[in-house]
This record gives sequence, structure tokens and C-alpha cells, in this order.
Amino acid sequence: MSLLPVAEAQRRLMALAEPLPTEDMPIPACAGRWLTRDLQALRDQPWADLSAMDGYAIRAAEWPGPWQVTGESAAGGSLPSALAPGQACRIFTGAPLPEGADSVLIQEDAAREGHVIRSTEGPLARGRNVRPAASDFGKGGLLLPAGTALGPAQIALAVLGGHGSLPVARPARIALLSTGDELVPPGTPARPGQLPASNAPMLAALLGGLPCEVVDLGIIRDDLDSMAAIFSRAGQADIIVSTGGASVGDHDIVRPAFTKAGGSLDFWKIRMRPGKPLMAGTLGSAVFLGLPGNPVSAFVTATLFLLPLVRHLMGSVAPLPRTAPATLTAPLPATGERDDYLRAYRSEAGIVSLTSQDSAATAAMAMADCLIIRPAGSPPAVAGDAVTILPLA
Repeated sequence: MSLLPVAEAQRRLMALAEPLPTEDMPIPACAGRWLTRDLQALRDQPWADLSAMDGYAIRAAEWPGPWQVTGESAAGGSLPSALAPGQACRIFTGAPLPEGADSVLIQEDAAREGHVIRSTEGPLARGRNVRPAASDFGKGGLLLPAGTALGPAQIALAVLGGHGSLPVARPARIALLSTGDELVPPGTPARPGQLPASNAPMLAALLGGLPCEVVDLGIIRDDLDSMAAIFSRAGQADIIVSTGGASVGDHDIVRPAFTKAGGSLDFWKIRMRPGKPLMAGTLGSAVFLGLPGNPVSAFVTATLFLLPLVRHLMGSVAPLPRTAPATLTAPLPATGERDDYLRAYRSEAGIVSLTSQDSAATAAMAMADCLIIRPAGSPPAVAGDAVTILPLA
């Protein structure tokens, strides 16, 4: 297989599965998820013409007064009586205007003697200091389209629109497999030739901000039959993620084990660095992602492929990571035949590329808060050049 461009690989990955089934969930459980259907307003907001200030509800055409104060309107209170010509109503912020009023004279601009007020400032326009009924949104109108990410502002809008539950996808089920005879569980003393299995904890942490259920199936030894059996067991998940064994060495048996379990490979090897050995396919209804074994490559490919796949399954219409412009603080060499994703961090002066870009340099990875994206064939860059970054936090 030839090396796939990153964008093409992402497109093909998203095409492997449809969004997950919808469930109506209580509002508190919807934060961080995505709407799976358009959401209409069940009520008007504001529900009536409301005062935006403390003052007096009046007819603007009767400026500068005088007006006779005949009632009072407060938020949450009973509806005020209609105003006759020459009358005013004491009103407070958020309270409904009485019938016959079209403006609010703020209390700082009113002179009051007993029950009579007059304006002390310039002409008052009709509608001044009033929030018109349904000016935010009207009953039956579109509040939020399908695919909207539900953050704090969207939650508030949905509640004000009359909703107590929302249509969202059920949480994605993700199975993690760590492959390799050299791996030992976290915290276990590693003898020469052994390596603590860091990828599954790293991926679980990376997925922690998404609405998904992560199951760690542990360390899978380099045995074709046992690995194929684990793949078959993991096929009940929505996404199967393996790390390690995705290259072409004699001990890299993830691909044959996946095939033996009944999996169908869609693509393998991406035009990127680090992360070239990435593979993807399907096993039953599950999407399979085979990530490289070293933590740096696994982290970069998970950021570019695994996280977008989860967002896609959960109903996002914009699942790919967002990029941003930035300015280099130091020169960078030309790129080769693959897209480079350079670990870097943001400073007041601009973007600083970390000195070590080796795919095994996890200490440098821990310092990075962004990736510099350098397309294949890019010429050398100098300090002050504009680059594209992918923020990591």
C-alpha cells in the first residue's frame, strides 16, 4: 500500500462507521456531548416585553411627562394592570411591561414627587430599555442544529428553550489492547529488555475528556492465536485500539491477528512523521485503529485519528482537531516526503520547537502543548515565519 495523505486517511476513517444510536438524556448528563437532532424552542424568550433596567414603564410619545405612577411590576410577580394615558408603572429589571407601555424611563433620569414623575433627560425613543418578547428566540424556532457541541452556553440555551433532556449519542465503547512480549504492567519493575506499558494509560487519559467508556484489555503477548482471540472478544466494542506490532517486522503480528479474527483492513501506513505505521479497518461493527507502539507516535496518531473518530461516532459534524496560526521563534529545516508533526510549546515570543523530535523522546512530548504541522515538501523556515499549529491544550 502507498502512503496515504493524512486528510485522506481521516476521511476514510470517518466513513467506516455511522454515528452511534441516540438516547434522550437529562440535561446534567449532556455536557461535553453533541446533539444528534435539531433542537427547537418550546417557548418564547423573553416570554413577554421585559424591562432591561430599573425605572418606570411609560409611553414614549408622552415624554417628558408628567406621569401618574399607578402600579408596580417585578420579575416573578403578577402581571401589572394596563396603563391609561398619562400613567406610569414602577418597574424592575426582568419584569413584564404593562399593556400600553412601550419604553422604560430609567430611575436615574426620573424626578419623582409623590406619585408623579417627570423625565430629566432628553427625548426617550420607543422601545428604549425594553427586551422585546421573543427577541432572543421564538417558540418553534431552531435553537441548535444537530452536531452542535454541548458546552455551558449551549446547555443554558437549551434549558431556556424549555428542555429538560436532549438527544445525544450513547457513549462510545472503546477497547484498548497493548501488544508486545517486552511490556510489563505499570508500576512493575522492568528488567533489562522490558518496558512499562504506558500507552493504554496515556490513551485513557487522552479520552478522559470525551463521553466514552474505555476498557483496558491489558497486555497481549506476541502470539497469533491468542491475539486473534482477544480481537474477537474486543469486537463488541465500537472502537478497538491496539498499540504496537503495526510495522513490518517478523514480530509485528497485529495485522495477521486482526485478519485471522475476521477483520477487514481499509488502509495502512500514513504519509506522516511520527506515526507512519497506523492501520485502520473494521471487525464486525467495530472500527479498528492500530497505533504505533512508541508513546510519541501513539499520542500523535491518537490526536489526529482516534479523538476525531470518537467525536464522529458521538454526533459531531466537525470532528477533526482545530488548527491555529502561529509564529516561529527559530528556524526549521525543510521537510521530506512526509508531513511532519513537530512537538512544540507556545511562548510569549511565539512557537518554540522542542530540540528532540525523535519518536521515542517522551520527555520532550511531555513538554509540548502543541504540534507544528509542516506539510511534505515544505522549504526551510526561519524565525518570524507563519506556521500552522494544532493546540494540545
